[in-house]
Amino acid sequence: MAQRNGTTATDMVVMRDVQKHFGEHHVLKDVNLTVATQEVVVVVGPSGSGKSTLCRCINRLETVTSGEILVDGSELPQEGKDLARLRADVGMVFQSFNLFAHRTILDNVALAPMKVRGISKRDAMTHALELLDRVGIADKADSFPAQLSGGQQQRAAIARALAMRPKVLLFDEPTSALDPEMVNEVLDVMISLAKEGMTMVVVTHEMGFARRAADRVIFMDAGRIVEENSPAEFFDNPQSERAQAFLSKILAH
Repeated sequence: MAQRNGTTATDMVVMRDVQKHFGEHHVLKDVNLTVATQEVVVVVGPSGSGKSTLCRCINRLETVTSGEILVDGSELPQEGKDLARLRADVGMVFQSFNLFAHRTILDNVALAPMKVRGISKRDAMTHALELLDRVGIADKADSFPAQLSGGQQQRAAIARALAMRPKVLLFDEPTSALDPEMVNEVLDVMISLAKEGMTMVVVTHEMGFARRAADRVIFMDAGRIVEENSPAEFFDNPQSERAQAFLSKILAH
C-alpha cells in the first residue's frame, strides 16, 4: 500500500504523540490516533477529558503544543490559503449552529462553496438545495435560522459542512444543545452519512449513536486515550476500570 509521510493511502487522519497545553493545564497527553478513510470513530469520555480539544486540533482550530497531525497524508498547514483549504477539506459541526442569522438557510449552505471553492452561484445553489433535501429540510430553504427549530438548524449546519465536499467531517457534541425530542432527527442524518461512507470523528454523549454508527469507539480520560475498541467490545466488555466506571454511570441514566 502506498506510503506518504509514514501513513498508508487509506489513512485520512493521523495524530502522532500529540500534546496540548493551555498554560499549565496539560489537556492532551501522548495522543496517537489513526482514522481510516470511510471510518466512523466516536470519541466518548467524561467532561474535561480532552475530547473536544482533540477534535478542534484536527482542523487546527487549536494548535498542538507538540507532535504532528496529518490529514490525507499532509501535515496541517500553519496559516493562510493552505489553512483555508484544509478547513474546506475538514468540515466541522459544532454544538452551536453558527448560522448567519441575516441569511436564508439556502444562502447559509451555498455561501462558502462560492467564496472558498470558487463555485458558480448557480451550481452552489443547486448543490445546496440537494443537500437540504438530503438532511430533510428542503422546505426551509427560504427561511431564516430563527424560524427553524434547533434540530432543523443543526441539520442546516450539517448541510453547510457537506457543501464543501469535505474529506472528513468532525462533530463536536452536535446534539448537546438540542431539546431531547430533536436529538434523533440529527442523529438519523449522521447515521445516514456514516452508511454512505463519510469519514467521521464524532465527539458525543449519545451512546446509542456510538453503538449503531461507530466502527470504533475511543474512550478518553484526563487527556489520554485510555481504551479503543469496536462498539460491541467497548460497551459489553470494557477493559479499563475507568471505562467501566464511566459506562456504569452514564448507562444508569
